[in-house]
Amino acid sequence: MSLKALWISRYLKDDLPWYFAVADNEKPAKFLIADRVPVDFSDDDDVDALWSRFFRAEQEFLRLWSDVRYDDEDITKLERPQRSLLDLMSAIARRTLERCTFCEWKCRVDRTRPKLLGACMLDATTRVASYFHHHGEELVFRGLLGSGTIFFTSCNMRCAFCQNSDISRDRFNGVVFTPNDLAFAMVKLRLEGVHNINLVGGEPTPHIHTIVDALRVVARQGLNVRPDSWDSVVQANGDFLYYPVSPSQALYRGLLNFPVLWNSNFYMTAEFTRFLRAIVDIWLPDFKFGNDKCAIRLARTPFYVRTVTRNLKLVHDWGEDMVIRHLVMPNHVECDTKPVLEWIAKNTPGVWVNIMDQYRPEAYADPTSPLYDLKYSDIARRPTDEEIRTAYEYAKQLGIKFDLISLERRYH
Repeated sequence: MSLKALWISRYLKDDLPWYFAVADNEKPAKFLIADRVPVDFSDDDDVDALWSRFFRAEQEFLRLWSDVRYDDEDITKLERPQRSLLDLMSAIARRTLERCTFCEWKCRVDRTRPKLLGACMLDATTRVASYFHHHGEELVFRGLLGSGTIFFTSCNMRCAFCQNSDISRDRFNGVVFTPNDLAFAMVKLRLEGVHNINLVGGEPTPHIHTIVDALRVVARQGLNVRPDSWDSVVQANGDFLYYPVSPSQALYRGLLNFPVLWNSNFYMTAEFTRFLRAIVDIWLPDFKFGNDKCAIRLARTPFYVRTVTRNLKLVHDWGEDMVIRHLVMPNHVECDTKPVLEWIAKNTPGVWVNIMDQYRPEAYADPTSPLYDLKYSDIARRPTDEEIRTAYEYAKQLGIKFDLISLERRYH
């Protein structure tokens, strides 16, 4: 079903035009465009040389993307180059694993070596906890047939209240996925009608290398993708309903097509935020904290505000499609919610914001859990109606667009 058939589309489609166009197969996803950008590089190039080639190729990608957006180019009429921007991105990601700087921890650990783990608690192995048609996301993402959500294991933050702590804190949760396995899950979900491929976790950032390689597989093999392990893709499949398969809802002029949704804590480095621009069609960042003191105490994450706001500003200034999430926490409206909303109003005007009221104490903030720690007693309850109302009223006062995203169930 077309996303444009949803009642909410008449209000959001002009603010998220690229996402709607790719979701309805009117335009090709960015990863398909990147696969048509020729790049000359050698496997022997060092990482600095690879990045230099990326920055040059990025300009050609942006030119081609612009031509596609305005119907001046049809990528299906372009010959696939011997080596593309997507191939170069794979080489950069794989080389970066040897001294990892995907996220702002910049731990520079060689994750390709056995038993060496990054700040994300991961080596080079990607694990997927589950993938399925998610019907709990925002309406613009879940539509009628769901968001094709893939939950990656582990995280580069340490939120004491994490609602997915079984995934984010246990690096062995889930099953090992190769790029072929991940590509198969993406294709399967899209053939079953999901409106996007929603990369989440945990956190997708530590898995950039596998994600890029999976998109290469989709771009080259399309409907012919096969997993390396049928056991893995069956075990991780979280769907209990049967969804009929229809290639017609998954193809752009014969190419397997879907919008890539980056559902992230946005703690990437600036370089890899720029890197992701060539494959991400719709950004869904989580802006949790309005000050670093709370970020360190509640999530053990340094330099949080400057990192997340820098990345948000980059994406906004590029003119990308984006929806920002903010979770209202008890006793943190003044110190976190209000500063977050003030920053958004000033620096990313016009962006839709989901002000979320569904916080519940989990993990170390849950008084009923054996993990409970008294130092998190300030967030050991749900937010009150007054706290939520204060957040909504402040957003309205600041002129932020939030109501249709945050309160959609009340509108329809």
